[in-house]
Amino acid sequence: MTTTIATTRDEAQIRQIVADTTDAICAKDLDRILAHYADDVIFFDVKPPFQSKGVDAVRRIWAECFPYLADSFEIEIQDLKVTVSGDLAIAHWIGCFTGMMAEYPAMQTWMRFTSVLQRNQGQWQIVHEHGSVPFNPETSQAVFTKEI
Repeated sequence: MTTTIATTRDEAQIRQIVADTTDAICAKDLDRILAHYADDVIFFDVKPPFQSKGVDAVRRIWAECFPYLADSFEIEIQDLKVTVSGDLAIAHWIGCFTGMMAEYPAMQTWMRFTSVLQRNQGQWQIVHEHGSVPFNPETSQAVFTKEI
């Protein structure tokens, strides 16, 4: 019973990390975005550079993205799944920016995300994150709809 309670608590903490990070992105708050990342995080992005190492690199990536985001927007998350095993956890979901105007076409797509978290001194930290846009292998074109 204790293991089930601990797992449920861990899952709730990780769901909260995803929610906090999403809210911070919408607020364009770099410090809050990075609050749950490990210093040596590996970040696989949908745009170049496709792989970045370290929280400072992730900070630069987000800072460079902000001019391409509307002043006000939200992020819709669907199908968030969390799996916890001891001090490691995986969260994956699909997400889409909402409230973006037509002049932000690149931000009106569904993307896939996976975060790997590790418990470090009692705190969950993102040690690896991967974002991707699915594509059609017959055309090599990105698929921007939710049906992935």
